Amino acid sequence: MPYRRFDGQNCSIARALEVIGERWTLLILREVLLGRRRFEEIRRNTGVATNILSDRLRTLVEHDVLEKRETADGAEYVPTRKAVDASPVLVALLQWGDTYAAPDGPPRVLVHARCGHDATPALHCAHCEQEIGPGELRVRPGEGANELQRTESLLPLRA
Repeated sequence: MPYRRFDGQNCSIARALEVIGERWTLLILREVLLGRRRFEEIRRNTGVATNILSDRLRTLVEHDVLEKRETADGAEYVPTRKAVDASPVLVALLQWGDTYAAPDGPPRVLVHARCGHDATPALHCAHCEQEIGPGELRVRPGEGANELQRTESLLPLRA
């Protein structure tokens, strides 16, 4: 599928989905972040059709999520800061999948690279440093809010 815009939505989630929200894109990012950077490796590990993989890789390169590097052995796709910064999205999906879609247990376990122990990443408040649990986040209008968004206080109104 071609790159699609969510015109009319003043939303960072929608803008992120314009770049990384297509069906195969997060799986492609998973592979590249796991060190599988060649076209054929990515195709083999995802099962994506070659034409779709070509399109997704082109979109990710155009949006500076991946960098395409030509080597003596062919092209490889290297993650940029944008790709690395998408890791929490993949971790959140992995944790959700482990909880709700892995009846035999997690297929892979996260490991903290510095200490080598299994890890369970969690959200923490930058102010009080407490862990933020499910249902403990609300949103308020930000600098880029439009007029309608500025009229809304904290959402959701009720937890």
